[in-house]
Amino acid sequence: MGTFNLNSLVRDNIKTLKPYSSARDEYKAIETDMIFLDANENPYENGVNRYPDPKQKDVKQVLASIKKCNPNQIVLGNGSDEILDLIFRAFCEPKEDNVIILPPTYGMYKVLSDINNIETKEVLLSANFQPNINEILNRANAKSKILFLCSPNNPTGNSFDAQSVEKLLKEFNGLIVIDEAYTDFSREKSWLNRLEEFPNLVITQTLSKAYGMAGIRLGICYASHTIVEILNRIKPPYNVNELTQQKALERLENYENVEREIAKINANKKLLLDTLPNISFIEKIYPSDANFMLVKVDDANLRYNQLIEKGIVIRNRTTQPLCENCLRITVGTERENLNLINAFKEIA
Repeated sequence: MGTFNLNSLVRDNIKTLKPYSSARDEYKAIETDMIFLDANENPYENGVNRYPDPKQKDVKQVLASIKKCNPNQIVLGNGSDEILDLIFRAFCEPKEDNVIILPPTYGMYKVLSDINNIETKEVLLSANFQPNINEILNRANAKSKILFLCSPNNPTGNSFDAQSVEKLLKEFNGLIVIDEAYTDFSREKSWLNRLEEFPNLVITQTLSKAYGMAGIRLGICYASHTIVEILNRIKPPYNVNELTQQKALERLENYENVEREIAKINANKKLLLDTLPNISFIEKIYPSDANFMLVKVDDANLRYNQLIEKGIVIRNRTTQPLCENCLRITVGTERENLNLINAFKEIA
């Protein structure tokens, strides 16, 4: 990491950008009894007539307490996809730079790369779904700004080997974005514990999975204060609305309920892992640190359509690299899992 230079990664126009200053940035104490005539809002109180806190201070404070980090290391977005898009726009020059992704992986990396007119270099995972370190470093060049690591990985479900990730953090001279959307289900430690060690490390998480709040669209970025300042410079001023902030606070302040649900989901996953190998057409169940599992079957298209006919929707991943005849199955409630098992037995 001796040659890593964050300033050299930032787009020139972002370095000189003067961010928009909203009314709530200029006067922040909206909880007081002041008369607010500064933001052209409707003055009649209904709970959402005022603009939300553009810095989401209360949510960040609770998150920082749970995750054992500093609030100034957090950026919040309208889902993780907005966070990822901000990273593209801050660090990748259109038509010049490139990013590296490791298929099979989360499809939005490639979509966002295409939207931002950035070249995507693809380096397939190994047969056991681990990063090919030498190939990644060989494919990288001076214009390689970001490497995306999804761990636990979607759609494969496995976590990446910690020694491999550490080697990449030390030798890749761009940003490494570790997408930890499923980290709460994993037995492996989050890389958030080592954020201070690596200036090129960016971690994204979400309230959509373990926290059960996919409907409010709240994505989280953890990074150095310097990277956070850059992303805050370009994010829309009110990107996280008031209702989302309120619901997030309600959930985060009752974190013990989240922990109970995670334990239930992992227990329900064990039921599936114990039962599905007995289904005749299931050939392999891949290791999973997430709330889903990748299952290899004899004919993914056939089995997917048979389950649809029985009112059960899973994800057919057979078109993805290294995933021929594979189905991705989310862990449901105990009743939903039993319905799935019975359906599998009926069509076997």
